[in-house]
Amino acid sequence: MSEGETRVVNLGNRYFYRIEFPTLTPKEMKFLRKVKDAAIKEAKVDLRGLTKEQMKQRMLFAVLEIMDKLKGDLELSPEKRQKFAELIVNDMVGYGLLEPLLEDDEIEEIMVIGPKRPVYVFHRKYGMLETNVVFQDPQEIVNIIQRIASSVGRRIDASSPLLDARLPDGSRVNATLSPPALDGPTVTIRKFKKDPLTIVDLIKFNTLNSEVAAFLWLMVDGMGVWPKNILVAGGTGSGKTTTLNALAIFIRGRERIITIEDTAELQLPIKHLVRFEVRPPSIEGKGEIDMDTLLKNTLRMRPDRIIIGEVRGPEAKTLFTAMNTGHNGTLATLHANSARECITRLTNEPMNVPMIMIPALDLIVMQARYTHEKRGSIRRVTEVTEVDGISEGTVALSKLYEYDPVTDELKNTGTPSTLKQELAKQVGISVEEVNRELERRKLVLDYLLENNIREIYDVRRWVESYYSNPESTLKKIEASLKASTRS
Repeated sequence: MSEGETRVVNLGNRYFYRIEFPTLTPKEMKFLRKVKDAAIKEAKVDLRGLTKEQMKQRMLFAVLEIMDKLKGDLELSPEKRQKFAELIVNDMVGYGLLEPLLEDDEIEEIMVIGPKRPVYVFHRKYGMLETNVVFQDPQEIVNIIQRIASSVGRRIDASSPLLDARLPDGSRVNATLSPPALDGPTVTIRKFKKDPLTIVDLIKFNTLNSEVAAFLWLMVDGMGVWPKNILVAGGTGSGKTTTLNALAIFIRGRERIITIEDTAELQLPIKHLVRFEVRPPSIEGKGEIDMDTLLKNTLRMRPDRIIIGEVRGPEAKTLFTAMNTGHNGTLATLHANSARECITRLTNEPMNVPMIMIPALDLIVMQARYTHEKRGSIRRVTEVTEVDGISEGTVALSKLYEYDPVTDELKNTGTPSTLKQELAKQVGISVEEVNRELERRKLVLDYLLENNIREIYDVRRWVESYYSNPESTLKKIEASLKASTRS
């Protein structure tokens, strides 16, 4: 059980996230303020070019020395001495009371809603939780916001009270000051997961099953000949980017991949990778580089694959133009609640993709987030739908898989897959051979799941191994299965 898991307390009718803070006597509080003031004035520590963790480590040594010099007759146990030093360092070079929350990899989002009010977190397992973290002084929150802005070379003040930025570790931050923030400064941090979820995790969590995962693997790869254009769609927080990241692992190593995102979140263990991130305008309204501009630039860079973090504006038309002129294997996400709504959004303002271009899209993977009474927050692929051209002035859609909330299963609808038939023709094999290939890939995924091979680089190695020598990989799995059966 992780440290973050032990912090979640069941209060009977709800869960609560509790951090153990040391109880301070008035004398200890006065001592901590004295040490912090001295550290600010006296600590001669060069922090240039260091990571946040390295900064904290350097400052910790300096603060401990100052504490020992100033403690006088104050009795401190080794544990309390270390804890006090960490509190001071977190306040100086970290994010103060938010540090324990930032260190918990099970927390997706941290939400500061103002002074004298509890900080909330969104936990990967338990969903939205209230915490016992409370900022008494609004200036404490402002100091954290200023530190974040400074770390990314941005400015936030009364004249420019909004901040949207990415921390060095990849986490996304939104901060607001008054006057728009009526109840005091706010901070929302969407954390960057250090150990990203893979397709094996998604199968394990029942976000999708191994049959659907194998089908998507086949479509992303196109058997090395004709990869399909896939859109992962859903609401906010439904896990679209996580699924996009998991699917991108199936791209072959020989391909040149270019990613474009509003805020860089994708974590791909791929060598030939070029990453772009949009740039918002400066305070003077200059210097903006939007997604459409980056996409147009990308098309001049000979990409084999284009991955777009989220399609939402004019870049959609540019993307579909590229797809219609031979850029296969594109992956992207979109905000929508159904496959049909995806088409509606694409063909209307502000995207304005001509309907005649829509059939360049091959597959729509819908995803949603639910709150389950016993299991907390869960994410599920709710439908996998093929785009089957235009019929009578409407984009034709064929639903291959559909989620049944009663049984919590993603079920095959029995609708024949046009994409399988197309793939068979493009590769020069029969549909039966495509189905056999599907089963082989499902076997690989099932093996990874059963043996808990889920870390991103390990999954990538198995995928690459299968591409380079599928027969050898399958024999290895078969031998392993026989050995486990004998034992």
